[in-house]
Amino acid sequence: MAGSALESTLRRDRWLVVAALVLVAVLTLGYTYWLATGFDMSGMMSPEYVPWSRGYFLFMLAMWVVMMIGMMTPSVAPTILLYAEFARRSSSRGHVFASAAWFAAGYLLAWSLFALAATLLQWLLEKWALVTPMMAGTSRTLGGWTLIAAGVYQWLPLKQACLSQCRSPLSFIQRQGGFRPGASAAMLLGLKHGCYCIGCCWMLMVLLFAFGVMNLRWIAGLMVFVLLEKLVPRAGWFSRAAGVAAVIAGIRMMNGAG
Repeated sequence: MAGSALESTLRRDRWLVVAALVLVAVLTLGYTYWLATGFDMSGMMSPEYVPWSRGYFLFMLAMWVVMMIGMMTPSVAPTILLYAEFARRSSSRGHVFASAAWFAAGYLLAWSLFALAATLLQWLLEKWALVTPMMAGTSRTLGGWTLIAAGVYQWLPLKQACLSQCRSPLSFIQRQGGFRPGASAAMLLGLKHGCYCIGCCWMLMVLLFAFGVMNLRWIAGLMVFVLLEKLVPRAGWFSRAAGVAAVIAGIRMMNGAG
């Protein structure tokens, strides 16, 4: 009787966590879509480089943070669900663990820090005239080299090591010594998991600088690819095959440069 009640509670909590994650992803992706299609930024941007104001920097930082949260929330859902279930089972045995929201906050903090780095990089690339103020690459050659670099990274041991951590939430938790009670421990664990995901995906995100930071097709394509890398069988070979395709596409892009 107690077991069935616990399972019922776990199912209810699981659906609550899923609903919360879906809501976060929908809201952030919806906001990104609005920025890309419905928000008039013409008054904020100039075809020529203009030194960034503090307000414009904060606007760009907010844009990157929202975009990263929208793109990465779906991929971390299995790990957050695992934490939520463990926390609920532990509480039924008298061990209180922090809410899964703390784990999610740590994960999203990692990507928010990445967003800060991406904003600084965008500022530098605009200053060096490698990216236009309209947030797109300035040449096919730049896009080609970026694709080649992303393809090569897919084969590096660092990429594969980070991918293995992201693909196996339970193994990741076990390598970290398991779950520990307390909000700070949960947040730190989420932060570590986020760092592994950044190690796995950062070069893919750099592609946005070459093909358009607000290019919705690239945003959607990268989000789907990140999910596939974590879900398909033989992910290592899938990742490496994508790397070969990126290198070929980069070479063809440069050969077609005018």
